[in-house]
Amino acid sequence: MLLSLFLQITEGIIGSAPAIPSAAQNTPKQATLSLLDLIMKGGYIMIPIGVLSIISIYVLIDKLIVVKRAGKVSNDFMNNVKDQIKKGNLEGASSICKSNPSAISTVINKGISRIGKPIKEIEGAMESVGKLEVAKMEKNMSILGIVAGIAPMFGFIGTIIGVIKIFYDISLVDDISISLISNGLYQKMITSAAGLVVGVFAFVSYHYLNLLIDRSIFKIEEASVEFIDVLQDPNA
Repeated sequence: MLLSLFLQITEGIIGSAPAIPSAAQNTPKQATLSLLDLIMKGGYIMIPIGVLSIISIYVLIDKLIVVKRAGKVSNDFMNNVKDQIKKGNLEGASSICKSNPSAISTVINKGISRIGKPIKEIEGAMESVGKLEVAKMEKNMSILGIVAGIAPMFGFIGTIIGVIKIFYDISLVDDISISLISNGLYQKMITSAAGLVVGVFAFVSYHYLNLLIDRSIFKIEEASVEFIDVLQDPNA
């Protein structure tokens, strides 16, 4: 009797209990954002950041072409030049330089044009031309350094402006909701992320190009030493 009464009470409690929603029902729907959506949500500050990114890409491509062309000569370039000099055919040696347009051939051709003068004068002329060629390779490199410095600043400015606007909006309403804060804040953090990405890209590009320029300078110096050695000892 008591057992049946207990079972009836238990069934009543279970029947009256509210249904517990499943985990699938509680799972919030996840919205996806495209890259274009993120850029648009960043606001007007994304315009200067975008301009800086385009400038960085342009300078990188332009400098890659210039630097690689400056240090590119055929594998037998110096051997052919030395052979012509040993034969006394300076015009032939100069023609080889002109047919291989690069910073290396320009420096060597300058040395060929000074053959017959003191070695010190030849070295000085080649060094002067070498400095000009290096200056051409390094031209506009400072732009990447500037972009690496100011792009993150633009990003932080955008975020700060956004945070100020969020707190201003909060001051206008009595009820503060987490969505009001989170939605505005994540949108404004996009500018910081974009600025950092552009800054890192410019920073890495700057140092990568410097590495390539150093390699080209080494090749120029190596070719210059070989050229001077031939003038001092034609039988070498």
